[in-house]
Amino acid sequence: MKAIIFGAPGAGKGTYSTRLQSQLGVDTIAMGDIFRESVKQNSELGKKVKNYVEKGALVPDDVVVEVLKDRLNKVPEGRGFLLDGFPRTIEQAKTLEGIAKLDVIVLLDVPDEIIVARLSSRRICKNCGSVYNIRFLKPKVEGKCDKCGGELYQRIDDNPEVIKNRLQVYKDQTEPLVEYYKKKNIPFVVSITKSLDSPPEAMVAEMLDDLKKLGIS
Repeated sequence: MKAIIFGAPGAGKGTYSTRLQSQLGVDTIAMGDIFRESVKQNSELGKKVKNYVEKGALVPDDVVVEVLKDRLNKVPEGRGFLLDGFPRTIEQAKTLEGIAKLDVIVLLDVPDEIIVARLSSRRICKNCGSVYNIRFLKPKVEGKCDKCGGELYQRIDDNPEVIKNRLQVYKDQTEPLVEYYKKKNIPFVVSITKSLDSPPEAMVAEMLDDLKKLGIS
């Protein structure tokens, strides 16, 4: 399966991608995670994208495409992928057409008020990257990861001002991609979140059912 998972920042792309990856046996390629890790490591790529990442702005296309091609080359032959964070613009979508043929789009439909509540209370493990929420998905020990005991932290772009900017960037530059792909007749699986505490497992089960109906999973 070759797919894109779309949704605004905080829609749950990382949470659902991880679960879909284990169920479908595909590689999850999260561009934002790649960039943030590069910034953390202060690599050459990290130096290029640091200001964009911290402001919640889009990284320039030439840099994103270079990183994507490198990552796709590492996907084992015969194994699918789930793209998170690419494409984010129509131009990026056109570039992707020359790199890979898509089977399906997974679209996460989440109201802004739920997104703001999620992101402002999100915490991430510095060691393994596991995601928690201090409102409804708390770790067993405050500030510590259940899986590895690593320290939990709040991302610099998870403050209200940056969140609002990220949502506006998404609406202006990424939402038009939904119509773009509909015109291309690529199948969609749409997951609608109606509550802040909607269980991820139940949402993923619905996505898997919809994928099976399309004959994709």
